[in-house]
Amino acid sequence: MKKNAVDVAVVGAGLAGITCAQQLVQSGLQVVVVEKSRGLGGRLATRRLPETCADHGVRYLAAQGDLTAALIEKLVPQGILQPWSKAILRHSTSEQITEQKSELQPELYYAAPAGLTAVAKYLAADLEIWRSQRVQAINSTSAEWQLELEATDAEARSLAARSIVLAIPAPQALMLLEPLAQQGFSEVLIQQVRSVEFDPCLTVIATYVAEQQRELADLPWQAVQFVDSPELAWLSCESTKRSSPALTAVIAQSTAAFAAQQFEAPDLQTVGRQLLSRVTNLIPWLDQPIDLQVHRWRYAFVKRGLTDRCLATREPLPLVCSGDWCGGNQIEDALKSGLAAANQIQAWLGDQSAIDPVVQLAQLLQQLPN
Repeated sequence: MKKNAVDVAVVGAGLAGITCAQQLVQSGLQVVVVEKSRGLGGRLATRRLPETCADHGVRYLAAQGDLTAALIEKLVPQGILQPWSKAILRHSTSEQITEQKSELQPELYYAAPAGLTAVAKYLAADLEIWRSQRVQAINSTSAEWQLELEATDAEARSLAARSIVLAIPAPQALMLLEPLAQQGFSEVLIQQVRSVEFDPCLTVIATYVAEQQRELADLPWQAVQFVDSPELAWLSCESTKRSSPALTAVIAQSTAAFAAQQFEAPDLQTVGRQLLSRVTNLIPWLDQPIDLQVHRWRYAFVKRGLTDRCLATREPLPLVCSGDWCGGNQIEDALKSGLAAANQIQAWLGDQSAIDPVVQLAQLLQQLPN
């Protein structure tokens, strides 16, 4: 069994986790990020399709606050992000589209030509990330944490760390924290994590022949946000984010209520076609894709979060919980939570005083490659 000892183990390579890890590395600490998936970014997720791609988690980036504005300002000149120029249609029902019931939103949205995962890859530059490594259990000794990882190939792996940042959805963190109660871990912190709730979502990823992209390009909108549909929350012409895609790609995302009803359905293909059939009044051929995939997001949106930017304890050893469920439910909140977690770890392992998160992110971005 291979053992490695580091200053900080960050569990989760979503936006909060990689922002936290990057800040800690730049402060001189030895950090390993452990990620259960092959990719990075968490809900900044991009599905690779034949000669194109589709964002099946986070829909787009927008300036939600100072930190997201700074991130967009950094990434647009590099071509990682670009304005998604047409409007998003905000519609009060999925039954009929009329001028009276529809409203074109004037806000400025940003898409990534290579998919939003590119944002996470940029922020994760030069980090040591162990991918496809699921943390099965956490245990403490007198001096360090021991993370037991799911065996891959023929070799089981463990990781020793002076401190841990759990930058994963609260229910996943809870599964790791509850067994620690017998080791003197904070019951108050466990109760706080237990109080967090998430809503699920089903995302349909549908592809069509490339020629149908011309019809999408002629539409006055690039996406539809459904306000009160019982089944659909979002429809996106993903191909409008790409340059000369080889296939036409469309994303449809369900409401939380519909996802809760159908989440364990044995035939997700039928569920996906059901969702697409609800929007054929917009585009008649949407229910006739050449390929269809459905992705389950068990922890898609924060339903009930916490007000604190992170949760922290030193008993029995330093551990911090972080994520967009700490202090909000948006990309802005994930960035703030990741930086807050890094500040807490630095206060324990070093002597750096806390600084303004806007300044902190600006310094972090300046150290990344152009």
